[in-house]
Amino acid sequence: MNLNTFKKYKWEVLMLLWIAFFLNQADRQVFNVVLPLIKADLQLTDVQIGWIATIFNLFYALLVPIAGYAADVFSKKWIVVISILFWSVATMFTGLSSGMIMLIMMRSIATGGGEAFFGPANYTLLAGYHKETRSLAMSIHQTSYYIGIILSGYVAGYIGEMWGWRSAFYVFGAVGVIHGIVMIFRLKDVPKSNEESAEKVRFLDAVKVLFQTPTAIILTIGFSGLIFVLVGYLTWTPTYLYEEFGLSLSSAGFHSMFYTHLFAFVGILVAGSLSDKLAKKNPGNRLVMQAIGLLVAAPFIILMGNSGVLWVAYIGFAGFGFGRAFFDANTYAVLYDVIPEKYQSSASGIMLMIGFSVGSLSPIVLGYLKTIVGLSAGISMLSVVWLLCGVLLLVGNKIFFKKDYERIHSKG
Repeated sequence: MNLNTFKKYKWEVLMLLWIAFFLNQADRQVFNVVLPLIKADLQLTDVQIGWIATIFNLFYALLVPIAGYAADVFSKKWIVVISILFWSVATMFTGLSSGMIMLIMMRSIATGGGEAFFGPANYTLLAGYHKETRSLAMSIHQTSYYIGIILSGYVAGYIGEMWGWRSAFYVFGAVGVIHGIVMIFRLKDVPKSNEESAEKVRFLDAVKVLFQTPTAIILTIGFSGLIFVLVGYLTWTPTYLYEEFGLSLSSAGFHSMFYTHLFAFVGILVAGSLSDKLAKKNPGNRLVMQAIGLLVAAPFIILMGNSGVLWVAYIGFAGFGFGRAFFDANTYAVLYDVIPEKYQSSASGIMLMIGFSVGSLSPIVLGYLKTIVGLSAGISMLSVVWLLCGVLLLVGNKIFFKKDYERIHSKG
């Protein structure tokens, strides 16, 4: 592939991975939106629903470090393609579930396992094609997350109301299969030099590198806090609007996601552009932006969970979304700033494993709190997590980032 072809093709790669990530997030959100229908049809309790979401995230977390190592060793293209085909077929089979056990098998294990292999290969493939345009490409790529959740929130709710919750899984899974087939023919691995191809990556070395890098450890803790709050929010907010404010299923699915992710969409474009400019002056500014994002968003979590007025809750959703985007825009840029390139997929997998292991506890914790203090109070309590993580990121930037950054970039 010559240079001009490479420069053009890298934007096609962004488009292909954008659509794949859109479907990835949409498939995840389908379950959360039609959850009240599943609960009523299969006669499940709130705690059982929480367990299904928790096992999904836990199984994802257990497999993702293996996925990260695989992406450092094998073809990223085929890992991405097989992943989307596997989770899409599993999503379709979720619609056949007749009880909690089959939901766990199809949703938590099969779908979660398929999606686990997508993340590390997806990000490192994108980063490989976009070196000079990395922050811009990753910010654009992240918009698919927000749009996927917004659209799936409404579409899945509408399909569920019109044709039943099972149909929502059939439709979203089928679209994923079609895109997976398209990627077989259009997606290509990043061309490697002979020297790069000869490099051997050992998983334990990647683990050692990450845990010997204080900035990466602090980022992983902050990421875990981010995921804990987001998984709880994504799992229970549609139900919160459905039960507390009496919205219809499609309206609850749409409004619970729309304001958050609309403002996150705006926020990440602002953050991506701002991050590139500030990082030229001081790369540590990316970590500061993440901290500020969490600290700004925390009061809005209280607002969205502790309001008896619907439009005030929507303001909470909007502020929450805008603030979290500043974390999202910088996560992989910060990690890749302090981790050697050949270990980046493995390091991403380890960070995702830890983050989603912690995050997997959130649905069951909120499901339990729902029976004791109510869902409103449970959601509000999540703000404490982001406050603590925001402070930790500021401390990490002050003490560790410069040394970790210079250790990588002073070599060669």
